[in-house]
Amino acid sequence: MTQNLQELIKIYSLNSHIDFSTHLLGQSKDTLIALLSELLTTYINDKNSSTIREALSVTLAGYTHNPEKLGFNGFRQNSFGKPINCEAKPKNIRSNENKKLNGGGNFTDYTWARFYKDKQEHLNMLISGFVDGKLLYLFEFSFNDTHFLKHLELQLNKKFPNGDVKGLYLRSASFSFAHYKDADIHTIYVCPQLEEYEKFLEKNLFAFLKANQC
Repeated sequence: MTQNLQELIKIYSLNSHIDFSTHLLGQSKDTLIALLSELLTTYINDKNSSTIREALSVTLAGYTHNPEKLGFNGFRQNSFGKPINCEAKPKNIRSNENKKLNGGGNFTDYTWARFYKDKQEHLNMLISGFVDGKLLYLFEFSFNDTHFLKHLELQLNKKFPNGDVKGLYLRSASFSFAHYKDADIHTIYVCPQLEEYEKFLEKNLFAFLKANQC
């Protein structure tokens, strides 16, 4: 994804529609054609509808996005040059649905082997929530948070009490804000108009976001 398209997505999700329109009007015809072509290409070839939301979450958090379907969603280097990986879990709901964001996400086709690999990598989790494509929150915490690990282990134990079974998977290892609320959470972004979206957020999540709003 080019820098121009990343910037356009950021403005659309974080700023007003007036800012978005002004940004577009300031671009040349050739740039607009290139942006539209890249966006259409991304959607046409995309097997996962969350690609753009994932890319936004990863880049806003300061990671380089990995567009491949295999591997972690992003990476960066610490001050010692050691790579730090991240796993992004963007969740989007529509305003005409009777749903609420709960700070949750899930790991699909999960196994003990993958769990131990994730644990060994010391990766960071990036949790983001959108309503109609509007970013409401983005925060980060360590995958190795004790409470978070325990919640995943409980689900894996229920599915695989004696260890992994070849050809079988835990289809969805899910979680919500309640399962990592006591972790060392780094708040990266909270929508300035958060109160306008309160009805789309679970009560405990809204309270946390409100308390950490800049």
